[in-house]
Amino acid sequence: MKSLPDSVQGGIEFAAELFCKAKRAVVLTGAGLSTPSGIPDFRSEGTGLWSRQEPLEVASMNTFRTHPEKFYAWFRPLANRIFEAKPNLAHIALAELEQAGRIHSIITQNIDMLHQKAGSKNVIEMHGTLRTFSCTQCYEQTDARAYLQPFVEKGEIPHCPRCGAILKPDVILFGEQLPQKACFEAQRDCRSCDLMLVAGSSLEVLPVAGLPMQALDRGAHLIIVNNSPTYLDVRADAVLSEDVIEVIPAIAEQVLNG
Repeated sequence: MKSLPDSVQGGIEFAAELFCKAKRAVVLTGAGLSTPSGIPDFRSEGTGLWSRQEPLEVASMNTFRTHPEKFYAWFRPLANRIFEAKPNLAHIALAELEQAGRIHSIITQNIDMLHQKAGSKNVIEMHGTLRTFSCTQCYEQTDARAYLQPFVEKGEIPHCPRCGAILKPDVILFGEQLPQKACFEAQRDCRSCDLMLVAGSSLEVLPVAGLPMQALDRGAHLIIVNNSPTYLDVRADAVLSEDVIEVIPAIAEQVLNG
């Protein structure tokens, strides 16, 4: 791990102090937490998924209903990245903090399951998951593991074992509502936490971007770790504009080992 500037080290120590004092800490993670694991984000210029294709043309429910093969052609390279990705040091550090009782829950915008692979248990997936597929006709839900590998390796579009219709991954596409249960749990945890850590999210996508405000409005402290500025930097107790795989493990080390 590289040596960090004194100003950043001071921010890490302050963030660790807030964690040590917190009774109920909640984490919100975005795509920036998984880019070190090789999964591209959506909005970075030149590398983000939406810098190359118009999202409504490939990742909307309308496209899936009318041209599912177009969606799956776009989705296959991303699914391959997710299929092969491993948790990075930031995922592992957050799992260690949760296991030590320092984190109550992790709210994530990511669909890659890397938090769970790292060992986190209480993960609220706001944009759905690749763990399961659902039938577009009979609504049968099935485990994704039997379909992901043939899809990634051979491009085989998954079909329902019951009725034969095309299966849809249980991820949220444009034109779909967020999962009601996840929204309820996320709002509940944000309104009851006394510390919120935002990691790897630019806080640009509503309604998830509004969750930290719910915590702030109820007196919670806020730590932001993100490479680019967010609209809540001015309200945060600590803003660390450094790489998540450097900062998050350093905070965890301070909290767990002093």
